[in-house]
Amino acid sequence: MIIKVLGPGCANCVNLEKVTREVVAELGVAATIEKVTDYGAIAGYGVMRTPALVVDEALVLSGRVPTAAQVRDILEPLGSGS
Repeated sequence: MIIKVLGPGCANCVNLEKVTREVVAELGVAATIEKVTDYGAIAGYGVMRTPALVVDEALVLSGRVPTAAQVRDILEPLGSGS
């Protein structure tokens, strides 16, 4: 699984990355987490508001910082096949 945290590096983007890393570790899924800060690359995903989360090239969340439980709900079904 490849997870991308999209955002310029604002506090919300940092928080999303932190929560995502915690949930990945908790679930024990094999995942690579990348930060994407380039505005062109972010816009390429159709994101108008950051932070955003992309999993295996599919945009799954944008414009807010989810709770750890919400990130778990997103990642857990995707990680079960890994």
